[in-house]
Amino acid sequence: MRDLAARCNRIHFLIVYCTLMPTRKTSATNKKSASAKKKAAAASGSSKVSKRSQATKRLTGRARVLSSKTVYQGRVFWVTNDDVLEPGDIRVRRDVVRHNGSVVILAIDARKNPDDPEILLIRQYRHAAGQFLLELPAGRIEPGEKLIPAAKRELLEETGYKARRWSHHVRYYASPGFLAESMDILLAEDLVHAPGEGTPDEDEHIEVHPTPLSEAVRLALTGKLHDGKSLIGILFYATRRLVTI
Repeated sequence: MRDLAARCNRIHFLIVYCTLMPTRKTSATNKKSASAKKKAAAASGSSKVSKRSQATKRLTGRARVLSSKTVYQGRVFWVTNDDVLEPGDIRVRRDVVRHNGSVVILAIDARKNPDDPEILLIRQYRHAAGQFLLELPAGRIEPGEKLIPAAKRELLEETGYKARRWSHHVRYYASPGFLAESMDILLAEDLVHAPGEGTPDEDEHIEVHPTPLSEAVRLALTGKLHDGKSLIGILFYATRRLVTI
């Protein structure tokens, strides 16, 4: 009986051992498989990162114009249809509104209150916007004309003021997706009123509104000022008064 019991115990041990062995091997295999999958995923991720890095590589240079055709010629601007090869070897056709560029005048009068100087804003009707707008004085640069002479001419024509000091404020592109016009905002200081020396163009009816800087900023931040060049000029100037770069 003892021998039979001992034999039964050995058989039971072998059954348990044989049952567990495949499980252990399978577990080890799974670990190896999981490790291999992780390595493959890491390699794939590295490859994707490498491709992504190549895709986001910083491009330089300018487009090469393969052909250009003027499809509209107006008094103020013209439109071209261009076949271009852009950086990154992208060939595409672009319709571009061409313009000589504009000057914008941020005229500052600090005589009354240097801490809150007045800005010369003008009010005029804009057909494209369908409403009257408050704006900074501005105008087109004539062919061959320099920035400051153009700005002096526009300031006098639209406001009746001259300025003794001029400096460049900021340059920007109004809508570079299709418009080639650059706009240069110039700072005009030490203003002198010169009534009668300049008159607006025949198609312009302009009201001059000297406005404290604080009020101009309030109009901008509360959505009451809708002209882009004026928003940029006023807020840029107000920020530069507070921040030294």
